Amino acid sequence: YMKRPVRVLIAKVGLDGHDRGAKIIASFLRDAGMEVIYTGIRQTPEMIVRTAVQEDVDVIGLSILSGAHMELFPAIMEALHERNLSDVLVIVGGIIPESDKEQLCELGITQIFGPGAPTSAIVDFIKESVTN
Repeated sequence: YMKRPVRVLIAKVGLDGHDRGAKIIASFLRDAGMEVIYTGIRQTPEMIVRTAVQEDVDVIGLSILSGAHMELFPAIMEALHERNLSDVLVIVGGIIPESDKEQLCELGITQIFGPGAPTSAIVDFIKESVTN
């Protein structure tokens, strides 16, 4: 029996229009054999969670540079919890101040990758964390 590829949703949340990094990560994850769904920019927490449900994803990768993570990420985590999707791995990339990281992890965000994180580290983290 063949395991299906890991399904990853890459999402740009809020009014942040910078998506180059998210697109680069998406292409690296595809090259690593994962199925990647990219939402595009300016997604609301509700849109992201709805897409995660529709696409039956294993991982949600959130990208943020706008500084609105402490408003947007809790809303996403709450919406996932309400839909009993607490088993979906949520990882974050972007600019997150050190002072916010602990609180985000307490919400259920599994890993935070800062600017310049090697793409191989992200690929390896997902492969090690997701079992189909």
